[in-house]
Amino acid sequence: MDGAMLARLGVVIFVAIAGTAAVVEMSREEKAAEPSPGRTVLPERDPLRDEQRRCQQLGEAAAQNTACLKVWAQTRDRFLGRPATTVGR
Repeated sequence: MDGAMLARLGVVIFVAIAGTAAVVEMSREEKAAEPSPGRTVLPERDPLRDEQRRCQQLGEAAAQNTACLKVWAQTRDRFLGRPATTVGR
């Protein structure tokens, strides 16, 4: 057997193995993972969020309300990652 014939035989065997592997992989059915029973987690009540809602309902009057101005300052600090401001500031 010469080298060219041996190379052809090697290629044919390789293609046959690759084709068989592809057919087996395509015919395999994957079992979907069963969803785990989820628990409903209620978020903790955020007093700052409640005050934001109250100020939102005030409309334009909130711009004159000192409590709303403090809430907005706290919200801004929380958003920017600054330390919480104290009430006496």
